[in-house]
Amino acid sequence: MMMRFTIEQRPLTDPSGRLAAHGRETVSFHHCEAESAGDAIDQFLIANGGNIVGDIVKFPGLQAVGTVRLADGVFTLQVTPSSQSVVPLGN
Repeated sequence: MMMRFTIEQRPLTDPSGRLAAHGRETVSFHHCEAESAGDAIDQFLIANGGNIVGDIVKFPGLQAVGTVRLADGVFTLQVTPSSQSVVPLGN
């Protein structure tokens, strides 16, 4: 069953490998429709050209946390369901 997920992206490092600044402006949110939190992370990686660093940790309630490397740094992703039903996302 497809569900809508929200992916919270928090920077850990900048492109040079230094620790990233932490503030509200550095956090970004993405939305997707997937069958699981792991599938949502996979979609995010395909869309953003990144790869997983380590393992994806899955929690009860269709939540997951993972660390990813993208072209502009290393990020923590937290995935949570954002609705019980699928409402088409606007393009």
